[in-house]
Amino acid sequence: MIKTVKKSFHTGSVKKTILIKASKDKVWRKISNIAGLPTWVVDVKKTVYLSKKKIDVGVIRLITFGDGSKIEEHVVAWKKGEYFTYIATEGLPLRAYVATISINAKSKNTVELTWQSYLNSKKMSEKQFLEFLAFMGSFYEASLENLKVLLEK
Repeated sequence: MIKTVKKSFHTGSVKKTILIKASKDKVWRKISNIAGLPTWVVDVKKTVYLSKKKIDVGVIRLITFGDGSKIEEHVVAWKKGEYFTYIATEGLPLRAYVATISINAKSKNTVELTWQSYLNSKKMSEKQFLEFLAFMGSFYEASLENLKVLLEK
């Protein structure tokens, strides 16, 4: 008898935080460059604006990864120097993906950066979803490490 794996919708979140020895302004300048992902986000080949807007709520970007896959993201919340929130509308095995990147100055030259997301999957097995969450966690961690190295130069 073949065991069928029950596929259903799953909800989860990913949250990673890193301390960066750099000024809040320097960190914000880097992360708020919405199309500047290839310099620090793992495996991003290019990022282009799909909107005339380049900053604040309403910015739309298209990210192309090394394997050719693409994700479209829309900025839905923005507080200058503190955080922005974006949603992915295309390209992920998800029904919903909402992420926020926020910064908090710990001292004049140390910033705590947090990248967190909420996700709701398309139909998949629990194992597939847990593997996807683990992948997202390691993707955030590696990208944040790249950002830290870049900003602490």
